[in-house]
Amino acid sequence: MNTFLVRTLSGIVFAAILIGGIVGGPITYTLLFAAITAAMLWEFAVNVNTHLDASVNKLINTMAGVFLFVAIAGFCADMVPPRAFIPYLISIIYLLISELYLRASNPLKNWSLAFASQLYIALPLSTLNVLAFSFDRQAGQTYYNWVLPLSVFFFLWLNDTGAYCVGSLLSKRFPAKLFPRISPKKSWIGSIGGGLFVLLLAILLWHLFPTAMPIHRHGWLAGLSPAAQSLVEWIGLGIVVCVFGTWGDLVESLFKRQLGIKDSGNMMPGHGGILDRFDSSLLAIPAAVLYLYTLNF
Repeated sequence: MNTFLVRTLSGIVFAAILIGGIVGGPITYTLLFAAITAAMLWEFAVNVNTHLDASVNKLINTMAGVFLFVAIAGFCADMVPPRAFIPYLISIIYLLISELYLRASNPLKNWSLAFASQLYIALPLSTLNVLAFSFDRQAGQTYYNWVLPLSVFFFLWLNDTGAYCVGSLLSKRFPAKLFPRISPKKSWIGSIGGGLFVLLLAILLWHLFPTAMPIHRHGWLAGLSPAAQSLVEWIGLGIVVCVFGTWGDLVESLFKRQLGIKDSGNMMPGHGGILDRFDSSLLAIPAAVLYLYTLNF
């Protein structure tokens, strides 16, 4: 089958699953991203074990990241107490202590790579829960809002698509490269084109959801109520996601260059691995959270 057709069909299925999981409600959202977290952590461990001669415990490291995501989801949804984080802490402690008995040649490498994957993958994906669950002070309850999480991914997808289309059309006339040492194919003109597409999408989302973005927290986040409802604030969110998404893509490109691989895996036909599909979101999601809360300061 034609490579372009395979890539297109795979992308459509991927987008349908992601959109359906997010829009489907808090249960499908949580299950979907817990599975995505697991797949990304497993893929990361397989790659570093294979190409860096490490021996990261794939199972425990993956379970730890899933525990973290589910615990933060439950906490943000006001469904579980702080002790829900105990399994995560136990998993991290196990990763440390187990190296005393495994007699690995380089336990420091295993520790550093395992904890790097928690910081690089599990924690950023877990911050998506801060966007997905909001506390309504008037009603006195927490509710699930799919608009913000889905908007972040729409911004990322359109940025990638716009950058590819504009870069393909104009890169010969404007050949300046964005980051040739890491990603020789990315051009400044493509990145600018992707950014312009994102701005148009931000305007559209503002028309569709002019009051869909307030976030109200309680407890230790009491008083933080950023409400990105204006056109300027929607555009600001789009720019943040666009810039940090591009950096996230470059970070994963650097990771793959260090390992000497083209793709992080082959889970998605025509697209590579699961890390290849979510690389830009690993910086864009926490950046979006920081942006929305900064609006309140």
